[in-house]
Amino acid sequence: MHVADREHHFADLTNIKIVKKIGGLIEDSQLVHGIVFPRRAAHTAAKTMRHVDDAKIALVRFHLSPPKTDMDASVVVSDYAAMDRVLREERQYVLKLCKDIRASGANVVFVQKSVLRDAVSDLALHFLAKMKILVVKDIDRDDMEFISQTCGAVPVATVEALAKEKLGNAELVEERDGMVYVTGCVPRPNTPPTCTILIRGSNKLVLEEADRSIHDALCVIRCLVKKQYLLPGGGAAESEVQRRLSALSTGLKGTESYAVRAFADAFETIPVTLAENAGLDPIATVTELRACHARGEVSFGINVIEGKISDMFALDVVQPLVVTSSAISLATEAARAILKVDDIAISR
Repeated sequence: MHVADREHHFADLTNIKIVKKIGGLIEDSQLVHGIVFPRRAAHTAAKTMRHVDDAKIALVRFHLSPPKTDMDASVVVSDYAAMDRVLREERQYVLKLCKDIRASGANVVFVQKSVLRDAVSDLALHFLAKMKILVVKDIDRDDMEFISQTCGAVPVATVEALAKEKLGNAELVEERDGMVYVTGCVPRPNTPPTCTILIRGSNKLVLEEADRSIHDALCVIRCLVKKQYLLPGGGAAESEVQRRLSALSTGLKGTESYAVRAFADAFETIPVTLAENAGLDPIATVTELRACHARGEVSFGINVIEGKISDMFALDVVQPLVVTSSAISLATEAARAILKVDDIAISR
């Protein structure tokens, strides 16, 4: 609910980032109001920053390494003085980049992944570590947009465009347990809030299954934000709709009566399927369910665990209204599309 817009009944799941990290138990999974990177900060031989308070975050989309030609080329240096001059120029170029970053006020740098060459050289990491600037490299493009939304930083493509007003803010950036945590982020005004769900598991299969389960749960929450109503499960809602439509069809005449009656009978597919999947007698189960709803017990449905008809609200077996209404709407549209088909032409 942290990212939900309750006023407009809207929840954007793209504002929730799911990060998977092998190791630990499912119980170690957590919700982080910030960003989590499942990798360590970039390290060098020098003492590397692992904990930064009052972080000023720079999102860098340019290379922190010596420039290279656009095409493959070989430069043959036969003179030691010339070789020393080349190395000195590269060193001065990288040092200027690092000084410009420090001059902007940044103490945390996130560098976007590059497919052409290394985004950050070891020499740049060495200089930045001496300047007490924490570096996280190989950030995906999509993650850069999420970071920008979360902490208010603006991605820059050149070092000349890097300025203090384009930096993001966070209370703490630290590396622990082989991951980088960014918490206490300060987003820009009129920016929707974000959060990160960190999933832990012993292997990749556990992580994938947990990811699917969490996504299903988030979709349920999104449905509840859209329409804040719950219906009883276990086929109770469908059975009540079937009962009322059947009663409506008796008051109609002609073909309308048959159409409404057939539409009502289609709703019994849900309780019949539930009974069959639970290993129950579908005819006896649905008959008993009809009798309960005829007595006004509208919240009674099929209890597949105990194999009987029970009150779904008492068992906390509920489903969002949006799920049921969407299923009915889509099934009706599909049936109407099929009925509009006059003939089928078989192509060869």
